[in-house]
Amino acid sequence: MNRVLINTGWRFFKNCNSIEEMDAIESIKVNLPHTWNNLDGQDGGSDYFRGKCFYRKKIALTKKENKVYYLEFRGVNAMSEVFVNGVSVAYHEGGFSTFRANVTDQLVDGENTIIVSADNSSNDRVYPQMADFTFFGGIYRNVYIIEAPAVRFDLDYLGGEGVAVTPIVNEDGSATVTVDSFITGATESATVKCDLLFDGEVVATAEAPATAKTTLTYTLENPTLWDGVENPALYTAKVTLTTDSDSDERVVRFGVRTMKADKDGFWLNGRKYPLHGVSRHQDRQDMGWAITEKEHKEDIDLIKELGANTIRLAHYQHDQYFYDLCDEYGMVVWAEIPYISSHLANGDENAVSQMKELITQNYNHASIFCWGLSNEITITGESEELMALHHRLNDLCHNMDKTRPTTMANVTMLDTTSPIIDLPDIMSYNHYFGWYMGDVNGNAEWLDDFRAARPDRTIGISEYGCEAILTWHNSNPKQGDYSEEYQAYYHESLLRIFAERPYIWATHVWNMFDFGVDGRNEGGVAGRNNKGLVTYDRKTKKDSFYIYKAYWTTDPFVHITSKRYYYRAEKTTTVKVYSNCDKVTLFVGGKEFATQEGKHIFTFEVPLKTLGATKIKAVSGEVSDEASIKYVRKPYQGYILKTEEKVDNWFDKNNEFDFKFPEGYFSIKDKLGDIMATEEGEALISSLMDRVVKTMMAGPDSESKGEVKISKGMMKLAGGMTIERIAGMAGDKVTPDVLFEVNEMLNKIKKP
Repeated sequence: MNRVLINTGWRFFKNCNSIEEMDAIESIKVNLPHTWNNLDGQDGGSDYFRGKCFYRKKIALTKKENKVYYLEFRGVNAMSEVFVNGVSVAYHEGGFSTFRANVTDQLVDGENTIIVSADNSSNDRVYPQMADFTFFGGIYRNVYIIEAPAVRFDLDYLGGEGVAVTPIVNEDGSATVTVDSFITGATESATVKCDLLFDGEVVATAEAPATAKTTLTYTLENPTLWDGVENPALYTAKVTLTTDSDSDERVVRFGVRTMKADKDGFWLNGRKYPLHGVSRHQDRQDMGWAITEKEHKEDIDLIKELGANTIRLAHYQHDQYFYDLCDEYGMVVWAEIPYISSHLANGDENAVSQMKELITQNYNHASIFCWGLSNEITITGESEELMALHHRLNDLCHNMDKTRPTTMANVTMLDTTSPIIDLPDIMSYNHYFGWYMGDVNGNAEWLDDFRAARPDRTIGISEYGCEAILTWHNSNPKQGDYSEEYQAYYHESLLRIFAERPYIWATHVWNMFDFGVDGRNEGGVAGRNNKGLVTYDRKTKKDSFYIYKAYWTTDPFVHITSKRYYYRAEKTTTVKVYSNCDKVTLFVGGKEFATQEGKHIFTFEVPLKTLGATKIKAVSGEVSDEASIKYVRKPYQGYILKTEEKVDNWFDKNNEFDFKFPEGYFSIKDKLGDIMATEEGEALISSLMDRVVKTMMAGPDSESKGEVKISKGMMKLAGGMTIERIAGMAGDKVTPDVLFEVNEMLNKIKKP
């Protein structure tokens, strides 16, 4: 098989509904990967373009006898149709998986025209439709043309490669490796040979006549185990299909290992192996999802530097290259589909299709431990239809892959008595105590309550986090101030809480990187979720990055926190140092000030000079870090988030509506819980809730009827969010005129 990249020289036609319209629309030249939302999907306002666009490319080709040709797309969001020389050859729904089209009959010798539609419009059948991230449209991953022999490894089944490798570790320490090859057009003369290699040397070989499914089995007496970040050892299966006149080949990497999670934690190769890591969204500032191998590599290098040993790849299938990197770096991966936030009445088949593609395309990756069924799917309540689809997905995963467990990420308010708790093999929760509701200690209380109620149930924390923006600073940080100092306090607290509960099978920070959410306006920054430990452009590591590095790494380092908090209105200030060393010495103004012994966090009370800057240096052995702090008589206002600065450009973009925020009266800028704490506010919200949720849940062609129930848990969670943010999470389903109407009603209710 010969796979050739065809990313360059495409023409892009924005907001085009059909091939017939293309000639009337001015096009631009683009190279892939490409998205049309790289800017408007990150600037706030919940108004990024969601619609249908077309791409066109001409390619010259000389067809070869007894060869077949495919077009391969690694990611087109979200609905796509492919045309070759005017003929429709493929239609695909789902924005994150590989799909192919056999175009042998449509291609001609000479010039060929390829046209591809990409459509990220709102609908009621393709997941996701409601989620806290931007749904970037476009052909945002690589596109290839494939030339393959007539007798070949299967390229037609769910975007797979036609080879599945299953390594099983036996009780005596040996490993049984099964290599299944799926053959298209097998003939009597065709054979399949597979060499297993380790460190470039053949360690086992076998051969058999080719059939539609050809199985070769090996025993490795003393296999080298894939052992996480400590030794991510990979074998290679070189599988060759040979006929009298041609051959085809696949090279598949795999790892030999055992993984399991139970009520006492996570186990790798028979030993306790606590999983601590991060979640990752794939987008990047000014690029959206249209990133390259360079950006993928930079991401995993930052994750490795942090000291993580697990990654939750949220909330969809990621690029194959990133799964390859996870294999190489020893990351234990949670892979999932975008069945998220709301159950679509007409979305069952799409959820099933995306799960089939996820498993088929990623079966061979050593890093993948579990298949994620859904994320926060009960946030709008449980239903028979939702439960039925979960059972279907769970059974599907077990039928397709008998080596990996299933899991799901549930939101805080899901009761521990819910039947969905026992549906997947292992369970995790998303908790934001200390950010959206309660305080950080609520995380400990919840875990203890769950452990007491369900002592035999495997439990993990699949999301936790809070927002920090580099601009805001506070010597007395408070929940909701978006300061770098509060985020640091939050993560310090969570690390302590988790360390005291070693039975947690995995913890995943939300999120490793800031990411785009066009409907958000948080902390004075529009269009972004700022919970990352690293900024959206990957250029700045927030202080919280270093507290994890202090806990999770061994290469010595010291980091002085709050370096960006330069102006301080206090004659004696707290200087905090993160380090994985056991002793830190602080120098102030070039003179030794104090030495402390301890772990992870070192705190010093330092007097500041009244004139000029006070220079500080933290030292431990050969490593050091420096900072400067300047005393000022009054608090520097540039560090304090002011309410009026939170008015986002969403309103500027929709200036036909005169949104008002009168002092002393409620508005969409206020939290749902504060509004409902008043009698008038509760009456208004109750009257609006059914209408609003139906609007959020319904697709453009939905004919769904019946009552939409809002759980008490959902109201509790939503109580910490502003009306503006709740509407923003619904994307373009809550329009400016609806939000304007709600704001006017709230303006009539006086605050207590």
